[in-house]
Order: sequence, then structure tokens, then C-alpha cells
Amino acid sequence: MHESDIHDLSDDADYAVASKQGSSSMTRADDSKRSSYSDLEDAEIVYLKDNVTIHPTQYAAERISGRLKLLKQGSSLFMTWMPYTGQSSNARLSGRDKNLYTIRALSFSDIQSIRRHTPTIGWQYVIVVSSVCAGLAFPPLYFYSGGVREFLATIKQHVLIVRSSEDANLFLVNNFQDPLQKTLSSLALPGSLANRTPSSSSSPSYGNLEDKYTSADGHLSSMQQNNKQRQKSHDPARDISIQVLEKFSLVTRFARETTSQLFRESLVDGHGPNEKRRTNWASKEHQSQEMTSNDVEIVPKKVPVPSDPLEFDKLSLVWGQPRQRPLGLQEWSTFLDSEGRIVDPNALKKRIFYGGVEHNLRKKVWTFLLGYYSYDSTYAEREYAVLVKKSEYETIKNQWQSISPEQAKRFTKFKERKGLIDKDVVRTDRSLPFYEGDDNPNVRLMHDILLTYSFYNFDLGYCQGMSDLLSPILFIMKDESEAFWCFVSLLERLGPNFNRDQSGMHSQLFALSKLVELLDSPLHNYFKQNDCLNYFFCFRWILIQFKREFEYEKTLRLWEVLWTHYPSEHLHLYVCIAILKRHRAEIMGEQMDFDTLLKFINELSGQIDLDPILRDAEALCVCAGENGAASIPPGTPPSLPIQDSSIYYQDDSLL
Repeated sequence: MHESDIHDLSDDADYAVASKQGSSSMTRADDSKRSSYSDLEDAEIVYLKDNVTIHPTQYAAERISGRLKLLKQGSSLFMTWMPYTGQSSNARLSGRDKNLYTIRALSFSDIQSIRRHTPTIGWQYVIVVSSVCAGLAFPPLYFYSGGVREFLATIKQHVLIVRSSEDANLFLVNNFQDPLQKTLSSLALPGSLANRTPSSSSSPSYGNLEDKYTSADGHLSSMQQNNKQRQKSHDPARDISIQVLEKFSLVTRFARETTSQLFRESLVDGHGPNEKRRTNWASKEHQSQEMTSNDVEIVPKKVPVPSDPLEFDKLSLVWGQPRQRPLGLQEWSTFLDSEGRIVDPNALKKRIFYGGVEHNLRKKVWTFLLGYYSYDSTYAEREYAVLVKKSEYETIKNQWQSISPEQAKRFTKFKERKGLIDKDVVRTDRSLPFYEGDDNPNVRLMHDILLTYSFYNFDLGYCQGMSDLLSPILFIMKDESEAFWCFVSLLERLGPNFNRDQSGMHSQLFALSKLVELLDSPLHNYFKQNDCLNYFFCFRWILIQFKREFEYEKTLRLWEVLWTHYPSEHLHLYVCIAILKRHRAEIMGEQMDFDTLLKFINELSGQIDLDPILRDAEALCVCAGENGAASIPPGTPPSLPIQDSSIYYQDDSLL
């Protein structure tokens, strides 16, 4: 290995952390050292690194350490990562859990890119993106004892690897295409998007998601007002692939681009922004009149659809219980004892799951579902808790209220977060009477709560999309302090959706893929054949909990059902599958590709019947049983934090 080769890949500053950890433990094998895999028994180990770790969750106690190898067989290079066995720190993780993350003989001919991350504080890690699994990224590999430089340099010795001209930390493997388009395809996004101007699509009862997730300088809004112009200056490849994977607004930029830009109608279809798919495909003659000669769309022919292995219609009738009337005030009182305690929390959750809650009772019930009150608290204890929580909230709020203009000039993070919040709150649910109009005090309350939360949880801060989660809570609570603490409890579960490394969203999309494979293998195989296994078309559903798919009242009903965690705390994944299975005949019969599927999913907004979907989701959850639970990696949101574990930060001294 030549020193010039190493420095061609990285600079010394990138490996400051590695040098602190001492000399590298990487060893090289001689020609007699071989891999133990039967299919690579003649392979030479050209790189071996111990203590390379995957973090399924944000908790240090749940990390999985293992051994990373590069194997050379003939002219081919392979990568493997095998978890150690018998680690005491991983007692909660079964062998099956660890196998979810095992990388077995991954050929570099199937690798599209490698991204190197060097945090200011913490350990270096790399993200490997596959080219055969619809651009699916493997979990980040953390190098606790250094070795990223040697890892990349060794790869360079055996395969073509070049640094992206757009990003010095992105290395393209076997790249013979334009680097920009290669970066775009790393997220399995249609390449034609780089030359399209998306148009808007309607939302059931309020503004479009794209109206919120706009760029900081407001370019998207101006494009919406002039949606027939071709996009020239905006670069989705850089926005999505670079800012999504590394910048502070990683998940939210990703949400903005994936759920707003991609989930909209493209002007190549020649239709207005509010037309639905049934109109688009209803008449081939109508399409030809609307399209230009260069943008002709071929209506897919129907093909035979494989039968549903679960006989889903029958399954739902057997295991999906009918929905009930909402829980009312009189029935609610039967769940309380004389001092106000919830006698049987599980029975209450089950009742809410099957019927929801009457609107005038929601404020009382949501405080329990979201953890503001404990189920065994009395009336007196709750009155005292309100006073304590209100005082604590005011203390936190005063932290940012006391910042002077001169201090703010020198507080970059505060200015950035406040600027994002200022822009988001005026675009969140403004069509609702509760938030509409100029100088609306409720909009100001939303602003204050979000800014206070960014000081309460300074590590997570504020990300675009959080205002969507807060809006219904404030609408129901109508109290600043109570809404804040309920929001805090909600983000204890959903906060990982906004992690910078995408770990929360990645684990949910990964689990969704496994559940579809378990419950509908023909549909899973179809997605695999059509490069849809990344499940990005479900990204918006998961990120903001279906908020844009239903009318506001139905969203409230769905959320309180999900918060019961009956019959599973991951019921939202089964809701995704239920929606997909309801439309599997259209998806498979019309041979939808990735781009078409994105549009189709977007156009379902406002057309999904909630009650049948909940019944279907329950049936799917019961059918999946233990196999379904085993398909979901431990710590996948909205799982609660483990009580005896400390939250993992990149500068955690325990690591």
C-alpha cells in the first residue's frame, strides 16, 4: 500500500479520532489464511478489522460489535461483517436480532457507493449503499479503533473507486456514469426528476405537505406559484443524497424531498396539480390530448396478479374485530375508581383501540395515552402535577426568552432553529379555524412550544415535520404547558424519526420490508423486481404518522388508536401493509414502477377508509404473531426507551 494512495482518499484530519484510539488493530492475512465461508473458501483476506459496530438503536447497551473483512477471490472483492457471539452487553439482543444486520459475502459489483462520516465529536463511520436492492443503505458501520482510511485504500487497490466531484466524503464504486446522476440513484429516485418541476397534489382537508417542507430561502414556494416552469437551478440530487445523509436537517430534508417533491404529480403527465389518478388513467384519448409529443405516457396493460397467500378478505373477517362507537364520558367514568385512578389500563386501551374517543373527552384521555399523567395517579396527584409541570415548562421557556439580541448574534444554533420554526409554524394547518388568520395566538403558542422543546432536548433540537406532530396535540389540549409535555412524551417514541443518521426511519422501513415479505411474499417479490424494496413510498406515512392521508378528525382517531399500542406498539407498520394489500391488485396488475408507485401512493391521500384499514391491520398483526415481532429490530420506533440504559451520544464516555 502506497502512502499516496491513502492520502488520495482522505486527509489526516479525518482520522483524528482514530489516532486517539491508538494504533490500528487491523491485520492482514498471508496467502494461507482463508475465509470460512463455503462459497468463498479460496478467498484471500485482504483486510480485517475488529470492533466495527452497528447501532440498531440510540442506546449504547444495544450496540452490536463484530468483525469486518474484505475478501479477494479471483478478480472479485467481497465484504463481510459478522457480529460477535456471547457479548454480555448485548444480552437483550437475540441471535436472530443480530442476524438481521449480518452482511454475508457482499460483492463490490453490487455496491454503488460508500459514504464516509467524520463527526466533530465521536467515531468515524461509513454507510454502504447497495446497487441491487433499490439503493438500500446498510446500517452505519462505526470504526471505534480507527481504520476507515485503510478500509477505503484497500478497496481502491482492488476495485474502481473514485471520489465524487460533488462531495469529498462520497466514494463511488465502479462508477461509469455522471457522478451527479449516480448520487441521485443511490436513493433509488427516478433520474428524470433532475429535469422535472413537480406540481402539487391535494390534501384531504388542509394544505399540501409540500407547502411546509420548503427550502430555507423559499424557492419551493415560488415554484408552486409558477408550477409550469421547468426546474433549472434546484438540484434534487444534491439536496437528497448529500444533505439527507449528513447535514443537520438530514431526516427533514429527506422528508421534504421524498414526501413533497416526489409524492407530487410530475408535469410530464400534462395534468393540473389537483387531478387524481383516476382522472389521469381513465382515458387514453384524454391523455394524448393533454400531453406533448415528447412526453407520451403509455397506460400499462393489466397483467394477472398472484393470489394473496393469506386470503386477506377472509382473514380480516376472522381476526379483525368490528369497530365500536367512540368512548364517551359516562363510560369513561367506569374506568376510574373513587380517587381517580385508572382501574384497568389495558382494558381502557383496548376499548380505545376499537372505538376511539369522543372529541369532548379527548383532552382527558390523551393525557394518559401520552404519559402526561400516570394511570395510577389520583385526582389530587394530577392537580399537583399540573402545577409542577407548568413551573418546569416556564423555567425552560425562560432560557430562550432571556437571550438578548446581542447574544443571539453569537448563538448560531439558536438562530438556525428559530428561523426554521418561524417559517414552519405559519405553514402548518392554517386552513383549520384553530390556526387560521393573521396574528393567531395559537400559532404563537405552537412557535413557543417548539422553540422551548429545542432547549429541552438540545441534542435533537427542531426538525421540519415536528410541527405536524405538535399541531393536533395543541388543538386538543388548548394549554401551552400540557401540550408541551404531551409533545415531549410523543417524541420519546417518535424522536428517532428525526435522527441525523436516519436510524429511526431506516429501522422502520427495514421492518416494513420484512413484514411484507412475511405476510405477502408475491407483493414483496414484485417490489424486489421493480426496485422498490427501500419502501420510500411509505416514508411520509411513517414520518408524520399518516397525518396527510386522512381528514383531520380521522387523523385524531388514528393517532389515539396507535397510542394504545394494542395489539402491537408497531401497529403503524401493519397499517402500511393493510393499505398496500388493499391496492395490491392495482399495483401489481398495472405493473407500477417506482416512479408510478410514488404518484399512486400520493393520490391515495383523502381516499383511504380508516375503519376497514384498522380492522385489516389488526388481522395482519394477529396473523404475523411472534414471527412478525421477530421481524422488527429491537428499539424500532415507537418503542419506549429501555429503563436501565443510557441514551447513546457520539461522545458517550462508556464507548
